Amino acid sequence: MEPGPVFVAGQERSGTSLLFALLASHPNLAMTRRTNLWRYFYGRYGDLADPERLDACLAVLLRYRRIAVLDLDADRLRREFLQGEPTYARLFSLVEQQVADRLGKPRWGDKSLDTERFADQIMDAYPGARILHLVRDPRDRYASVLTRWRSRRGDVGSGTAAWLDSVAMGERHQGRHPDRYRLVRYETLVHAPEPTLRELCAFIGEPYHEDMLAMAGARRFRDDGGNSSYGPRTVGVISADSIGRFREVLTPRQIAFIDRAAAGPMARHGYAPEPLRLAPADRLRFSFADRPVNTGALLAWRARAAYRGRHGQPLPDYRLLPAPAPR
Repeated sequence: MEPGPVFVAGQERSGTSLLFALLASHPNLAMTRRTNLWRYFYGRYGDLADPERLDACLAVLLRYRRIAVLDLDADRLRREFLQGEPTYARLFSLVEQQVADRLGKPRWGDKSLDTERFADQIMDAYPGARILHLVRDPRDRYASVLTRWRSRRGDVGSGTAAWLDSVAMGERHQGRHPDRYRLVRYETLVHAPEPTLRELCAFIGEPYHEDMLAMAGARRFRDDGGNSSYGPRTVGVISADSIGRFREVLTPRQIAFIDRAAAGPMARHGYAPEPLRLAPADRLRFSFADRPVNTGALLAWRARAAYRGRHGQPLPDYRLLPAPAPR
């Protein structure tokens, strides 16, 4: 089977940008980052065989800031699309192929949010596709979210729900597609980058290249010292100092909630519970305030996710460039 695209899946603050930078530095892989094509465009404009629906889709797609920076040839995109099957997956591949052609690389890939939600559609659309799904300790992931965005990304109940949902999907997809879907522990990648990359390259059907560790294919990421929530890192160095930082960021009661709510999946992925001894007053607060409130937030997050799964997620207006003035 001819090699297909490579997708990076997983929750934000899970090391997906690090893996993107490593893969983008492979001489055969042209990687895009956070295009979110499947999240915001898949199926939302109806049948693209209808020229009006196609033009409506393209009009928004080309104004989407994360696509606009790719500097696509809009005429080429439309012309090539009309020459083949009118599917969303093919439209997305034509977008990505322009980037690959510009970089002179034979294979393309993408790192976007919610990729795991579309894994079955991606597998059906691209028979040679491979998906690499990052999994990080849920306590460290949530600590990174809090450090990066403070309270703007939700509470510990929502954060735990998002991790549980993502990991459950990843486990399910890996079970269904063991030769095409791989769960990757962030901690393993950070502690042993070269052997991990060698295994991942074998999985996606590419030879390992030492250039990957230099991350020259993602210079902005590399030269800024990565995008850690805890400040810049030494350029070109993969640091492990964010592992275990949850102990400095989260409260014991937040840690206790995650440990209990995510106990099963954490154990399956090698994350041990924290040996906490809550003071009597904290035990009461945890049992009668924190746990019910956070459980409610967890259930509310799942309800919202189920609704979005049925109805899709619209592209926010602030992510669009201003519409061109009428002639």
